[in-house]
Amino acid sequence: METLSVMKMLHGLATALSLGCALGLVFRAWRQRASAVAGQATSLQRPWLFVWILMGLSLFSLPFSGWWLVHLVGWPLGQTWLLGGSVLYLLGGVCWLLLVGRLGKATASRRSVVILAGLSGLIFLGIIGLMVAKPV
Repeated sequence: METLSVMKMLHGLATALSLGCALGLVFRAWRQRASAVAGQATSLQRPWLFVWILMGLSLFSLPFSGWWLVHLVGWPLGQTWLLGGSVLYLLGGVCWLLLVGRLGKATASRRSVVILAGLSGLIFLGIIGLMVAKPV
Protein backbone atom coordinates (compact mmCIF):
# COMPACT_ATOMS: atom_id res chain seq x y z
CA MET A 1 0.00 0.00 0.00
CA GLU A 2 1.38 3.40 -0.81
CA THR A 3 2.06 6.02 1.83
CA LEU A 4 -0.65 8.43 0.67
CA SER A 5 -3.39 5.79 1.00
CA VAL A 6 -2.18 4.78 4.47
CA MET A 7 -2.10 8.41 5.61
CA LYS A 8 -5.60 9.04 4.26
CA MET A 9 -6.88 6.02 6.17
CA LEU A 10 -5.13 7.04 9.41
CA HIS A 11 -6.36 10.62 9.10
CA GLY A 12 -9.91 9.41 8.46
CA LEU A 13 -9.69 6.94 11.36
CA ALA A 14 -8.56 9.71 13.74
CA THR A 15 -11.46 11.89 12.55
CA ALA A 16 -13.98 9.07 12.99
CA LEU A 17 -12.56 8.23 16.43
CA SER A 18 -12.89 11.88 17.54
CA LEU A 19 -16.46 12.05 16.31
CA GLY A 20 -17.35 8.70 17.88
CA CYS A 21 -15.92 9.71 21.26
CA ALA A 22 -17.81 13.02 21.15
CA LEU A 23 -21.08 11.27 20.27
CA GLY A 24 -20.49 8.74 23.06
CA LEU A 25 -20.08 11.53 25.60
CA VAL A 26 -23.19 13.31 24.30
CA PHE A 27 -25.18 10.07 24.53
CA ARG A 28 -23.98 9.44 28.07
CA ALA A 29 -24.90 12.97 29.16
CA TRP A 30 -28.31 12.62 27.47
CA ARG A 31 -28.97 9.33 29.33
CA GLN A 32 -28.01 10.94 32.62
CA ARG A 33 -30.41 13.82 31.94
CA ALA A 34 -33.35 11.80 33.21
CA SER A 35 -31.52 11.04 36.47
CA ALA A 36 -31.43 13.26 39.51
CA VAL A 37 -29.45 16.52 39.38
CA ALA A 38 -26.72 14.95 41.54
CA GLY A 39 -26.34 12.18 38.96
CA GLN A 40 -25.85 14.75 36.22
CA ALA A 41 -23.20 16.57 38.21
CA THR A 42 -21.32 13.32 38.80
CA SER A 43 -21.58 12.43 35.12
CA LEU A 44 -20.22 15.80 34.07
CA GLN A 45 -17.49 15.82 36.71
CA ARG A 46 -16.17 12.36 35.93
CA PRO A 47 -16.58 11.55 32.25
CA TRP A 48 -15.09 8.41 30.82
CA LEU A 49 -11.37 8.88 31.15
CA PHE A 50 -10.50 6.57 28.27
CA VAL A 51 -12.86 8.48 25.99
CA TRP A 52 -11.15 11.76 26.82
CA ILE A 53 -7.72 10.18 26.31
CA LEU A 54 -8.71 8.62 22.98
CA MET A 55 -10.36 11.83 21.86
CA GLY A 56 -7.38 13.93 22.93
CA LEU A 57 -4.85 11.69 21.19
CA SER A 58 -6.83 11.59 17.98
CA LEU A 59 -7.38 15.37 18.02
CA PHE A 60 -3.68 15.87 18.72
CA SER A 61 -2.66 13.64 15.79
CA LEU A 62 -4.92 15.30 13.19
CA PRO A 63 -2.74 18.37 12.45
CA PHE A 64 0.34 16.20 11.98
CA SER A 65 -1.32 13.66 9.71
CA GLY A 66 -3.02 16.51 7.83
CA TRP A 67 0.28 18.28 7.28
CA TRP A 68 1.83 15.04 6.06
CA LEU A 69 -1.05 14.53 3.63
CA VAL A 70 -0.67 18.06 2.27
CA HIS A 71 3.07 17.50 1.92
CA LEU A 72 2.60 14.17 0.10
CA VAL A 73 0.06 15.63 -2.34
CA GLY A 74 2.17 18.75 -2.90
CA TRP A 75 -0.37 21.43 -2.07
CA PRO A 76 0.99 24.77 -0.82
CA LEU A 77 0.12 25.53 2.80
CA GLY A 78 -1.07 29.02 1.85
CA GLN A 79 -4.34 27.85 0.29
CA THR A 80 -7.40 29.54 1.76
CA TRP A 81 -9.20 26.34 2.72
CA LEU A 82 -6.12 25.01 4.54
CA LEU A 83 -5.59 28.28 6.41
CA GLY A 84 -9.30 28.50 7.27
CA GLY A 85 -9.30 24.91 8.50
CA SER A 86 -6.21 25.59 10.62
CA VAL A 87 -7.75 28.67 12.22
CA LEU A 88 -10.98 26.79 12.90
CA TYR A 89 -9.00 23.88 14.35
CA LEU A 90 -7.15 26.21 16.71
CA LEU A 91 -10.43 27.83 17.80
CA GLY A 92 -12.04 24.40 18.21
CA GLY A 93 -9.08 23.21 20.29
CA VAL A 94 -9.47 26.17 22.64
CA CYS A 95 -13.22 25.47 22.96
CA TRP A 96 -12.52 21.78 23.62
CA LEU A 97 -9.96 22.58 26.33
CA LEU A 98 -12.40 25.02 27.96
CA LEU A 99 -15.10 22.36 27.80
CA VAL A 100 -12.88 19.75 29.44
CA GLY A 101 -11.98 22.26 32.15
CA ARG A 102 -15.62 23.12 32.78
CA LEU A 103 -16.71 19.50 32.95
CA GLY A 104 -14.16 18.84 35.67
CA LYS A 105 -15.70 21.45 37.98
CA ALA A 106 -18.76 20.85 40.12
CA THR A 107 -19.75 24.51 39.75
CA ALA A 108 -19.88 24.43 35.94
CA SER A 109 -23.13 25.87 34.67
CA ARG A 110 -25.07 23.63 32.34
CA ARG A 111 -25.63 26.48 29.91
CA SER A 112 -21.92 27.19 29.44
CA VAL A 113 -21.21 23.48 28.91
CA VAL A 114 -23.94 23.22 26.27
CA ILE A 115 -22.72 26.38 24.51
CA LEU A 116 -19.10 25.17 24.44
CA ALA A 117 -20.11 21.69 23.27
CA GLY A 118 -22.33 23.11 20.54
CA LEU A 119 -19.66 25.54 19.39
CA SER A 120 -17.06 22.76 19.32
CA GLY A 121 -19.41 20.58 17.29
CA LEU A 122 -20.15 23.32 14.78
CA ILE A 123 -16.46 24.07 14.37
CA PHE A 124 -15.73 20.37 13.87
CA LEU A 125 -18.40 20.14 11.16
CA GLY A 126 -17.04 23.31 9.53
CA ILE A 127 -13.56 21.83 9.38
CA ILE A 128 -14.88 18.59 7.88
CA GLY A 129 -16.80 20.64 5.31
CA LEU A 130 -13.67 22.57 4.33
CA MET A 131 -11.53 19.45 4.11
CA VAL A 132 -14.05 17.51 2.01
CA ALA A 133 -15.01 20.36 -0.33
CA LYS A 134 -11.48 21.77 -0.74
CA PRO A 135 -12.64 25.09 -2.22
CA VAL A 136 -10.00 27.04 -4.14
